[in-house]
Amino acid sequence: MPNSTSLRPVSPVNPLNDEQRKAAAALLRRVSAAADELGLLFTRHGYELALVGGPVRDVFLGREPGDLDLTTDAPPAEVLRIVDGWADAVWTVGIDFGTVGLRKDSAILEVTTYRSEEYAPRSRKPEVRYGTSLEADLRRRDFTVNAMAARLPDHELVDPFGGLAALREKVLRTPGTADESFSDDALRILRAARFSAQLGFTVADDVREAMGRQAPRLLESVSTERITDELTKLMLAPDPARGVDLLVKTGVAEHVLPEVPRLRLEADEHFRHKDVYQHSLTVLRQAIGLEARYGLTGDLVLRLAALLHDIGKPGTRSRLPDGRVAFHHHEVVGAKLARKRLTVLRFPKDVVTDVSRLVELHLRFHGYGEAGWTDSAVRRYVRDAGPLLTRLNALTRADCTTRNKGKANRLARAYDDLEQRIERLSEEEELARLRPELDGNEIMQILGIPRGPLVGQAYAFLLELRIERGLIGKEQAAQELLRWAEGEGLPGPEAGSLPVLARPDRP
Repeated sequence: MPNSTSLRPVSPVNPLNDEQRKAAAALLRRVSAAADELGLLFTRHGYELALVGGPVRDVFLGREPGDLDLTTDAPPAEVLRIVDGWADAVWTVGIDFGTVGLRKDSAILEVTTYRSEEYAPRSRKPEVRYGTSLEADLRRRDFTVNAMAARLPDHELVDPFGGLAALREKVLRTPGTADESFSDDALRILRAARFSAQLGFTVADDVREAMGRQAPRLLESVSTERITDELTKLMLAPDPARGVDLLVKTGVAEHVLPEVPRLRLEADEHFRHKDVYQHSLTVLRQAIGLEARYGLTGDLVLRLAALLHDIGKPGTRSRLPDGRVAFHHHEVVGAKLARKRLTVLRFPKDVVTDVSRLVELHLRFHGYGEAGWTDSAVRRYVRDAGPLLTRLNALTRADCTTRNKGKANRLARAYDDLEQRIERLSEEEELARLRPELDGNEIMQILGIPRGPLVGQAYAFLLELRIERGLIGKEQAAQELLRWAEGEGLPGPEAGSLPVLARPDRP
């Protein structure tokens, strides 16, 4: 028989103390005011209604629930009839799966009919069957921490699979067998990693083993869009490295992000180097630690770049004559691999472009502290980074994982110096809008040429001049342009015909 206790008092397996229990009950009452009202309405019509899943879990974790998920024995058509005139808005995009969306005042609620759904082998669409039992509905849930419900309107807790005990132990278990759960929906394999990253929970041994066994079903039965959506949620969790490591150790990553487990390069008498895989996880964690400093909190592009920045190393590893290991041009190879993998996963095009570009640029800082850079090198760094400059600065800092405190301090000072120089040059020269001192119209005026490819070539020359020499003034830039044109064999303007430039020189 299922355990059914009241939230007032809470089940004895509740991991919270008395004060926390009272706060949790008060929180549930406060956030579910609209749900309580709806519960009364369903009861008057002879149907059950319960708050279910994440919102119940979050109450016991002391977190504020967001949108409210509810479940009922009423068929979707009856749900629509019951809420008619009560809800401020109703939407039915999920009605084929038994879900009706509602808005009441500021509350967003989704009401789903008790159901069981299974994915046939190699099928990407579930077969939905409606049920009449709350306990049976809870059994189909992914994990026991999400398989709790609170009957409305009296808040009676239904916890047939020990969800509260799992919360107390901080462990992910499945209501039935793990193989059964993952067979129902293989995406739950990725959810296990995501919840581990979000909640900091461990994963039960039987769940870990089933993740590896069932991993091949991910690509067979789950759409790429669902996989990518789950990976995105994982990467935006508080500790994505924890979830990634779980995917790698269970073998799941081989099916969705194979470049990451390949970072586990073996060190032997021929190849001595630091652990690239563990280094990448450390860089990911350090990048997240730097997000607030750079105003990038929850930045998917930075996090993906941090995880993938060294994926070009396995394919470029070589041994130098002195026994050291080299990874020549691994940033270029890695950028191509990152672009290919993220494209296969159908990440947004801007994410694919930005992540691969960061991977390509992540070594650009190398050598700054030893040889120093001219101002033109700093300008070129800013120009090449473009709108990714802030992310590149964060990634560059995060990429320092040395245990040598002296080396780490030298690198930190070098990073500080570069950022200060960028800030100074930005104030003096508007580096954020780096462009030639002459625009296309002025180029055509000075050279007496029409629109065409030649204008673009002249513009590129002037941009390079701007990077190398900084601001030199319009008149000097015009003279340099004429010298360039002469060197290219272009006919210059007739003597005395150099036009008066419309804009004054900038200081």
